[in-house]
Amino acid sequence: MDAPLRLISANPLDQLAKTVEALLVIASAPLTAAELAEAAADDPERVEAALGLVGERYREGRSGIVLEHVAGGWAFRASREAAEACARMVEKPAQRGLSQAALETLAIVAYLGPCTRPDVTRIRGVAADSAVASLLDRGLIAEAGREDEGGAIRYRTTPLFERVFGLESLSQLPRLDDLGAGVDEIRERLHTVAEKRTA
Repeated sequence: MDAPLRLISANPLDQLAKTVEALLVIASAPLTAAELAEAAADDPERVEAALGLVGERYREGRSGIVLEHVAGGWAFRASREAAEACARMVEKPAQRGLSQAALETLAIVAYLGPCTRPDVTRIRGVAADSAVASLLDRGLIAEAGREDEGGAIRYRTTPLFERVFGLESLSQLPRLDDLGAGVDEIRERLHTVAEKRTA
């Protein structure tokens, strides 16, 4: 009789928080509250409350894993205290071995996307084919239609880009308006931003 009584008396929101926690653990990308609600077959408002419980369990300074809102959804990351050890264990494959050309191209797409290879070439001053191919392979950028019917392919950053660089959204990038008006100056400042984002 004790076990059924314990189940009946269990806090339903706490049970939902455990389900949300499990969903976030198995997810390969950040999940929105709506996606979590659909998977849990529950109400989005209750899922938001459950996320609050999970966030409290996994907050900075209390756990080696931290719940964060990133790339438009919720995901777990290593705590700051554990980051150095985690970096020694596993280098982020999306960042590993990115060339300077790829970093510059990624910064341009992040600020100006969706944009085309000719757009990137015009800003960088050199062809962007291999850099774009590398970023596509790593899942940091994706195709976003064509400039005109049958025109050049346009590219945009992906949610993986936001997750890798710890951005909730692209709006957290420094404002392009503040980077200067000349192409050479924008190129130099985009280069600087790219370096800072991967430091």
